[in-house]
Amino acid sequence: MMIRDMLARGKTFSFEFFPPKTEEARRLLEQTLRELEPLRPSFVSVTYGAGGSTRKTTRELVLHIHRDTSMVAMAHLTCVSHTRAELEEIVRDYGKNGVVNILALGGDPPKDGGPPGELEHAIQLVELIRGVGDFSVGVAAHPEVHPRSPDRESDRRHLAEKLALADFAITQFFFESVHYVRLMEELRELGCDKPVIPGIMPVTNVASVARMAEMSGATFPTEFLERLHAAERDGGPEAVRKVGVDQASSLCEELLELGVPGLHFYTLNRSTATREIYERLSLRPGPAAAPTPA
Repeated sequence: MMIRDMLARGKTFSFEFFPPKTEEARRLLEQTLRELEPLRPSFVSVTYGAGGSTRKTTRELVLHIHRDTSMVAMAHLTCVSHTRAELEEIVRDYGKNGVVNILALGGDPPKDGGPPGELEHAIQLVELIRGVGDFSVGVAAHPEVHPRSPDRESDRRHLAEKLALADFAITQFFFESVHYVRLMEELRELGCDKPVIPGIMPVTNVASVARMAEMSGATFPTEFLERLHAAERDGGPEAVRKVGVDQASSLCEELLELGVPGLHFYTLNRSTATREIYERLSLRPGPAAAPTPA
């Protein structure tokens, strides 16, 4: 059930969730899990809060998915605010519980200015995980360059170094395939040929996604943003969702035609947009996976 083996066999289609903070949010997520499980995703991932703020709830959700559903769970893990011993403990705990897929991240510093942690970069976390046991390890990639990178050249060099030790990468979301194409060209020039799975964010709320795009360094195309604002003005939330799903579906079609190793959907703990895209493209995991035009 390792993601590296899935990628070796064929395309993967995966979903991302985050730990709920309230009882209402927990119920919503449970409904989302029930609605998405029949789509038979290759795997699903669970995020890790800034500064390790969701350490307990991330673990609980990962193990719940692993034990109580048919879906393969991948745990996100960050360096920030953790000692080396704490990170080793977390990784060993996942291994003992049968969770063998981890996304190794540098992580965002806590808002309250907590301790930085003993490890500074994701590559060090990859090395730590490798030292603990046999895990399939992924890392993050930013098609439009990490917001904290000093320049594009160093960003790509560091990413290639991470991927030399990791099994695969998942990208931050983007809205135009040209960014992914350029990323892959730059990695190939550095001799890197590991799978890089593009991340897809169907826009269902203009303000929240625009805010996330700004934080992650993703460009929000002017024409797309204008269409979303027009839909919001003339048709409300449902019209916005339709425009967002149309754009995400078209982007997925472009990426599949380019031969990407898979697609990773940022669900925001809701299922409707992802289910609609799946239906339009007739997505199925495995070696025979291929898009069917809507």
